[in-house]
Amino acid sequence: MRTRTGLGLAALASCAALLAAVTVGRDGDGNVASSLFKPPNGPYVALGDSYTAGPKIPDQTGKPAGCDRSDRNYPALVSDGLGLAAADFRDVSCSGATIGDLLAPQSTDRGVNPAQLSAVSSATRLVTVGIGGNDIDFSSLITSCVKAGVRYQLENRIGDRQADDALCRARHVSAGTDEVEAKIKAAGGRLSGVLSDIERRAPKARVYVIGYPAILPAKGTDCAGRMGLAPGDVTFLRQKEQQLNAMLRDKAESAGAGYVDTYTPSAGRDACADRDVRWVEPLMPAVPAAPVHPNERGMAQAVLRTVRVSG
Repeated sequence: MRTRTGLGLAALASCAALLAAVTVGRDGDGNVASSLFKPPNGPYVALGDSYTAGPKIPDQTGKPAGCDRSDRNYPALVSDGLGLAAADFRDVSCSGATIGDLLAPQSTDRGVNPAQLSAVSSATRLVTVGIGGNDIDFSSLITSCVKAGVRYQLENRIGDRQADDALCRARHVSAGTDEVEAKIKAAGGRLSGVLSDIERRAPKARVYVIGYPAILPAKGTDCAGRMGLAPGDVTFLRQKEQQLNAMLRDKAESAGAGYVDTYTPSAGRDACADRDVRWVEPLMPAVPAAPVHPNERGMAQAVLRTVRVSG
């Protein structure tokens, strides 16, 4: 077992220092159809990585402390929104988790988190799975792109910077080989196995795979400077996240599970959006949340709407 913390929280924090130096169902009138289907009222188990756990969102709770779970992360808010009793909600998400950590114990810097799937049983009626970012080393990808971007900004005057300059992309895509895309494909195979395992453990549960929210905007020239990225690398990172989400959706649909699209409703609420609207914090967060991770705002709305309207 290897120790991991978040989607590279320490590395992202160092980048901050370096930079400083769902398709929702609707009724016939077009209204969100929250009452069309009866939501689950039985045990709910939340599985996932730091985008589920909510590191640095107060208050941090649960064991082991190294998982950095918040009592205001989206699983907790969804549980509250469904009116579930405390005994019917288990959040076993853990910062740094990979798909493999759903199946085996995960060592953190402050304790060991049991295999997350051990919380799923025949009594479970709702499961959310937010995983995959660590399997493609997305935090390391962001970190390397930021380091390359800071050097790029130091070496190029503003007027000399080109919108398609992408130093990081050149490192990860060469000779027709896209190493990130290969990791996404491999993660997809592992996720399919996990979804089959959940079906075996909890045949009566409704299962939802949770996509990742928009981290970077569609047009990234201004955002590049604020995030310490070369302009073209904003596009590159956004494309990789979209490819990851596409894989998550595909594997969910193939397994007969639901998919929660948090990317579409978070458009314009990325890490470079104004602090009062964004769902994801930048390298230097303005509210309690980990760098380049969700704040309390937003994701729970997307998950809860989907759970309420799908049957």
